Amino acid sequence: MASIGVVPTSGLRESHTVSVDRLPEEMNDMKIRDDKDMEATVVDGNGTETGHIIVTTIGGRNGQPKQTISYMAERAVGHGSFGVVFQAKCLETGETVAIKKVLQDKRYKNRELQTMRLLDHPNVVSLKHCFFSTTEKDELYLNLVLEYVPETVHRVIKHYNKLNQRMPSIYVKLYSYQVKGEPNISYICSRYYRAPELIFGATEYTTAIDIWSAGCVLAELLLGHPLFPGESGVDQLVEIIKVLGTPTREEIKCMNPNYTEFKFPQIKAHPWHKIFHKRMPPEAVDLVSRLLQYSPNLRCSALDALTHTFFDELRDPNTRLPNGRFSSPAI
Repeated sequence: MASIGVVPTSGLRESHTVSVDRLPEEMNDMKIRDDKDMEATVVDGNGTETGHIIVTTIGGRNGQPKQTISYMAERAVGHGSFGVVFQAKCLETGETVAIKKVLQDKRYKNRELQTMRLLDHPNVVSLKHCFFSTTEKDELYLNLVLEYVPETVHRVIKHYNKLNQRMPSIYVKLYSYQVKGEPNISYICSRYYRAPELIFGATEYTTAIDIWSAGCVLAELLLGHPLFPGESGVDQLVEIIKVLGTPTREEIKCMNPNYTEFKFPQIKAHPWHKIFHKRMPPEAVDLVSRLLQYSPNLRCSALDALTHTFFDELRDPNTRLPNGRFSSPAI
């Protein structure tokens, strides 16, 4: 999905401390923690239209009684390549939630549910519940019931565009700071943020695709509009080439060693400083250039990105937001 939720700093959740040296092993193993005790159930129906009510159950494990829970769809808040996110209300508690509904392709393993069960961080929307739904065509959808955060990055961008203003630098930093074996799916990620190796059909890729996406989001926050607004997969590559220039044979091989078509018009890279306005801080342009590299192994790591000088202002304990509040203690 293109929408990215950001948890308000006024309501930070308490997060579990996990040492850095444990993270790679835990993420690679994709172990499901017992404290996320949610058993996915299957319900009939797949409607997301306003007023549609979805009834499912939670609990029923480790001696716990099963509990019926109902969600009433209110409105769609985002559409993506693989599904939809809609706002809903829990009828039992009155709580507003976001439900991300994604079609399950039986040919591939979907790790999204496992990943969401692992994550527990103030900058990541929390997973409350999950269930599967089916349609008359025997299609299976995964429904993730998530914490509802009304202010997405794109909504904030639209707000400042309507005012014909640039987003304050401190907000750009805050929002962008929070973005971050077997065959995989090459057709993944919303088009504007899709890494070039995916467009080249790579099925063996790394988390470098997320680094590319983060670079696209950062550039969009700085520009006020998408950097690579392609209308199709091919057009997306054209938009990338307009900025980065034609990839070399070596860069294409780094993206997908099995790609054999090298016939592209030779276009020179557009200087980064000409893409952004003259008053753009040079450290912002530098970070974008480090994130958006053709070769996945040349993109900076997530840790290197977070320690970049562009974010130094967020690490200053005296930094205040435009509304006078101090920046997030989670940083």
